[in-house]
Amino acid sequence: MIHLNWQDRQTVKRVKCVHTDANKYIVNRVLTPGKVYDVKNETEEFYFIIDNSGKVGGYYKDYFTEGNE
Repeated sequence: MIHLNWQDRQTVKRVKCVHTDANKYIVNRVLTPGKVYDVKNETEEFYFIIDNSGKVGGYYKDYFTEGNE
């Protein structure tokens, strides 16, 4: 039950949001292009980050680039 303590977990890495142009979901309310987010967990397809709402959410990796430049 890893999801119960994600906010307290150590950050795996940092990723930068590059766009919020989603085809199916509305993500521009919780992600900001250019902002760097802490990754709390990762799968092949998703990053689980603490988004602008302050909660952990899972987002497709194509919204992000690795690094914090």
